[in-house]
Amino acid sequence: MSSHPSQSRNSSLPRVRTPCIGVCSTGIGDAVCRGCKRFSHEVIDWNAYSEEEKRIVDQRLAEFLSLCMRNRFKVTDPGLLRWQLETQQVRFRSDHDEYCGLFALLKAGASQIQEPERFGFLVTVPWRESGLRDLLEQVDREFWELSVAHHERYLATADLFSS
Repeated sequence: MSSHPSQSRNSSLPRVRTPCIGVCSTGIGDAVCRGCKRFSHEVIDWNAYSEEEKRIVDQRLAEFLSLCMRNRFKVTDPGLLRWQLETQQVRFRSDHDEYCGLFALLKAGASQIQEPERFGFLVTVPWRESGLRDLLEQVDREFWELSVAHHERYLATADLFSS
């Protein structure tokens, strides 16, 4: 029996692993890490967070990444994409949506993918002339910018209703 109420309530959920990718920019003064896109206080306090708190951060990051991926890609066959992830032995989070899985696939080998449809996805029309590596960099930049905007809007802005 778990001693923490949120752990017993969510015992069927997998433990949330750190999203750290080993490229932390919070140590040089960034409020949002350019690597994992967490806020600096989340990076610092991660090990003290409950599983529920970690899950909330993880869910925000997954939703932001998925949104950025959907701006440039369309997953046409989630089963084929998952099969490719498993066949190519790409680490991905099965509790995240297929767009997060696609990001993991592209990160592992965008330069080796010549026919996206054979991997279960397409590049959307406005972006078809761009290479997958370039698109991946654009998505990563947009993901960071979205995280920064969220931080500035909800954490760095003074509360307008406080006295």
